[in-house]
Amino acid sequence: MTKFCLTSYLYPFEQRSRYERWAYGPLFFSNYHNPMSSEILSVLEYMEKEKGISRADMIAAIVNAIKTAALKGVNSGQDLKIEISPKNGQLHAWSLLKVVDSVSNPRAEIHLEKAQAIKPGAMLGDTVEKEIDPATLGRIAAQTARQAVMQKLRQFEKDRIYDDFKDMVGNIVTGTVRRKERNDIFIDLGKAEAVLSGKEQVPGEEYQPGDRIRCLLLAIESTPRGPELMLSRASPKFVRRLFEVEVAEIADGTVKIEAFAREPGYRTKIAVTSTDSKVDPVGACVGARGARVKTIVRELNGEKIDIINYFADPKQMIIEALKPAVPRDIQLDDKNHRILLKVANEDLAIAIGRKGQNARLTSRLIGWRLDIEEFHAASTDPRATAIGNLVKTFGLEQTFAERLVAIGINSPAAFEGVGADDLVDAGFSDDEAQAIIAKVGSAQ
Repeated sequence: MTKFCLTSYLYPFEQRSRYERWAYGPLFFSNYHNPMSSEILSVLEYMEKEKGISRADMIAAIVNAIKTAALKGVNSGQDLKIEISPKNGQLHAWSLLKVVDSVSNPRAEIHLEKAQAIKPGAMLGDTVEKEIDPATLGRIAAQTARQAVMQKLRQFEKDRIYDDFKDMVGNIVTGTVRRKERNDIFIDLGKAEAVLSGKEQVPGEEYQPGDRIRCLLLAIESTPRGPELMLSRASPKFVRRLFEVEVAEIADGTVKIEAFAREPGYRTKIAVTSTDSKVDPVGACVGARGARVKTIVRELNGEKIDIINYFADPKQMIIEALKPAVPRDIQLDDKNHRILLKVANEDLAIAIGRKGQNARLTSRLIGWRLDIEEFHAASTDPRATAIGNLVKTFGLEQTFAERLVAIGINSPAAFEGVGADDLVDAGFSDDEAQAIIAKVGSAQ
């Protein structure tokens, strides 16, 4: 007789439900039907009520496991039939024997006379079912039954995890930190355990076992151990989902997030538009007295968030994205999708940001490569400017204008009171002087 307690192998005692407390004592394979049926029935009830696995599925798994294991052990060479009653859990086993007149293999054959004693009217070539004691199936079969239950439970847990969470990918979930292994944090989501890997964590954030945490369910990955729930707090999608949760106008589609860029733990830039002219998209995201954005910043442990209006024109977009810095010159290279931006020296640090952070985020936000330089005003030559003014105003020859500037006549106003004699005294010939005075006079 083999003692076997099926569910005593499944969970620690303190984690068991009332359907499992019977587990210390009953015999799985026994000549006594009551303990045996009590054991199996309790397993079936537990799996059905606590885990949602149907009795039919569990019975099929246990029967197949017992039969396979028994045929590999002391019952090798036999053809077995095993049944478990779904109502009372009783297990019955039969050896299937072929009726012959001369027995050469006692494990597979039975003499006609003995067959007729079991099944009156049996004839040569028939198959009779000879009931056997389940205890003769052996210890290996008992252990295999336990393994079948555990395997079925594991498979059910895998299927249930996928079914429960497949529609939640991309949404925010809340859980409790359980433990940390290397750089990975394992989080209890109630129905399953999930992993927040090191690369999906925000720099500077620390969590201890028992802490509550909100994350984005990033993906469900298939592994040899079954489906694994992958979480993220570093993904830009996490902040996007926070806005969708906190801002009703985003949730109903009135406000749209058109562009998004994030450096986890430091800064996020978000560009928004509104489908309703009466709704200010930036104001809707910020909320009354900043209430909405403050809630998101608090969840992100102080990460800065810039919310701006979206423009399809890259020039307008970059002006909006760099505020309070003011671009002095913007040069677009449409072919290479590149922008050269020049700002005054006092705005250079603001435009670039700490360790180039603001420039990188702005570049990602508008989708163009961004180069930032200091703006230098073009230097002017007063003499050249004066010469140009005289040429343009009076139509003078360049050489005449240069000579006039050299003697101090550097603007149209400087000709007031100047006559031909004055120009001759300054070195011009009489003809040159008359020509200049004539052009000046005609222009005035």
